[in-house]
Amino acid sequence: MVSASPPKVSLSAERPSAQVIKVSGPVVIAEGLTGAKMFDVVRVGELGLLGEIIRIVGGDATIQVYEDTTGVRPGDRVENTGRALSVELGPGLLKSIYDGVQRPLEVLKTMAGDFITRGFVTSPLDEKVVWEFSALKKPGDTVTAGDVLGTVQETPLLLHKILVPPGWSGTLLDLKTGPYTIRQPIGKLRTPDGGTRELFLVQTWQVRVPRPVVRKLPPLTPLVTGQRVIDTFFPVAKGGTAAIPGPFGSGKTVTQQQLAKWAEADVVVYVGCGERGNEMTEVLTEFPHLEDPKSHRPLMERTILIANTSNMPVAAREASVYTGITIAEYYRDMGYDVALMADSTSRWAEALREISGRLEEMPGEEGYPAYLGRRLAEFYERAGKVVVLGPDDRQGSVTVIGAVSPPGGDISEPVSQNTLRVTRVFWALDASLANRRHFPSINWLSSYSLYGDDLAPYYGEKVAKDWVSLRRRALELLQKEAELQEIVQLVGSDALPEREKGILDTARMIREDYLQQSAYDDVDTYTSIEKQYRMLRTILTFGRLEEEAIGKGVPLARITELPVRVKISRMKTTSEQGGMAPFEAVDREMAEQFQALLKEAA
Repeated sequence: MVSASPPKVSLSAERPSAQVIKVSGPVVIAEGLTGAKMFDVVRVGELGLLGEIIRIVGGDATIQVYEDTTGVRPGDRVENTGRALSVELGPGLLKSIYDGVQRPLEVLKTMAGDFITRGFVTSPLDEKVVWEFSALKKPGDTVTAGDVLGTVQETPLLLHKILVPPGWSGTLLDLKTGPYTIRQPIGKLRTPDGGTRELFLVQTWQVRVPRPVVRKLPPLTPLVTGQRVIDTFFPVAKGGTAAIPGPFGSGKTVTQQQLAKWAEADVVVYVGCGERGNEMTEVLTEFPHLEDPKSHRPLMERTILIANTSNMPVAAREASVYTGITIAEYYRDMGYDVALMADSTSRWAEALREISGRLEEMPGEEGYPAYLGRRLAEFYERAGKVVVLGPDDRQGSVTVIGAVSPPGGDISEPVSQNTLRVTRVFWALDASLANRRHFPSINWLSSYSLYGDDLAPYYGEKVAKDWVSLRRRALELLQKEAELQEIVQLVGSDALPEREKGILDTARMIREDYLQQSAYDDVDTYTSIEKQYRMLRTILTFGRLEEEAIGKGVPLARITELPVRVKISRMKTTSEQGGMAPFEAVDREMAEQFQALLKEAA
């Protein structure tokens, strides 16, 4: 038998300078990327899959690819763009739906069908739309970073301010009012070193780098959400951070969608990070038809959606939260209040864990990377109310509300614990409340807000002087109810004195007539802060009168039969369009009925 070895073929002439040498899911290792830097964006394989360098060892670069790597093999070409992962910021962001790396899904659907074509590249912003630019500066003016060059009416709800990019300054050589696309220069700037730069309606920014500000401000103004359990008991400040941990089915996504719809913010950025496809589908189909409660315009005119479902590439999930927070900071720099909803950071942490495992890094608790806490802190610390760049002391804010999905509802796991270390509001969702159809299922005994003392002066001045005392009284009653329920379970409710029965009755009114709120009722879905005060004051006044009547010998059964009880329970579905007159009528009727009851008892 004669054995012949295969002929040796020299590949040196055909082999690209940079090529793939190893593939492990979304992680690719390449060699020959001369001059590569950390977080450079690269294109991998024949399709040019988008990726990012996350580790460099000698001449080898480790790349996390934001697309499915099926078909990528050793020897495939790798090209370095030399730029970090960045987003385009300019008119046209509002009303858009993006994936985790700012590819417009509506455009992709039109050009490539219902599924994203791998390697497909398109501009995040429409390059053909002509925007009417109104200049506020003129040639010869000296401008610095953050100066407002002019405005564009992006949507009827929001005036888009065209800013001098951070790090730029100089003298305007040219700036004209007129129609422009995002690729046409609107003016020229002479820099202090004598060079010139063209100004556009659009600017780019690296997603992992926070946009600079002058200084942070203390959180003294609440972000009114219209959700009674949040605004009254566990408020979040504008520029604050909040976490919503809860088990499967406890209402995290519905709560965040409610906040996105009704929060008192100029711009809403909703990041669906690794959520189920049916939940994101509900968001994508429902939001375009929602109406802004103040302007009665479509809510999408001040909303940006970033969709990265659980079946999308895991690496893009890790990038989606940075894309969202960067867009939020951009509108904050214009002086707007922005609310960012991240649903959920647990899926983001799972993406970190998978990437870390493929990098063969030393695992931390439950397999998460050792730097999980730092990454979460870096993300939440980009929130805040700030004085932005520019000479006019503009103020803007980014409020970050992140959902956490702990396995089995156990918040002792690493993602929940690291999140609670950096956030100041904890809305504890309770599966038992959800099973009893009590929504929002935020447990009033486990939740807390560290903004309560900071926001007390605002509530005392803008709402009512007794707001803080009413809130404290309501929480005390709920706490007392929990203690009495333990006794009831031992001896039964009939063994309690009438006074304690009255406390249980008042606490039940707070739970059922105040805290319980329907997201699907046209009136109950949103409650203004004034109506919240009226409702809570009425319930607590009823409780006080009830206690006084019991002290004078009136049986509790007689009090619960008062007709005004029904009207109190219907206050949450009473429209505010007619003002506060219906609530004042309930107060008068309640006083009259108790007075008649006391006369009857005497």
